[in-house]
Amino acid sequence: MRLEYFQMIDAVTALDAQAKTIAASSVVPAQSPVFEGHFPGHPLVPGVLLTETMAQASGYLILALTGFTHMPFLMAVDKARFRDFVGPGAELEVKAALEHEGSGYAATKAKIVSDGKTICDAQLRFRTMPFPAGLDEQMRAQARRIGLTEAVR
Repeated sequence: MRLEYFQMIDAVTALDAQAKTIAASSVVPAQSPVFEGHFPGHPLVPGVLLTETMAQASGYLILALTGFTHMPFLMAVDKARFRDFVGPGAELEVKAALEHEGSGYAATKAKIVSDGKTICDAQLRFRTMPFPAGLDEQMRAQARRIGLTEAVR
């Protein structure tokens, strides 16, 4: 996990195209400029970055299921619940399931688990659109880095 670069997913650990689910892992870095202000002397991953982590896992799921034909852009976060804090060094398991896809939209349910405890969960909605110029290859490179492309032709 590279918080300051918004690279939240370290690796895809499972992709089930038939069940329309993905599992990914991330390890919160021991040090990050994010922790300097959130909070001094008591570092915590901001909830907005946990939400981004769920959104990225969901986005990779949508990319895989659609064969990288369209880019998912987060447009809504519903029913987000934060149940515990996440600090440096935490190992996170991120799971997402596709609930709906079609007509240029997709919806997922996602959650983050650490040490067997649910940390947070949310329903996420995306607008799927043709890739902006140049973003297609950047997303494919990122997908290769985290091991998603092994599951995508």
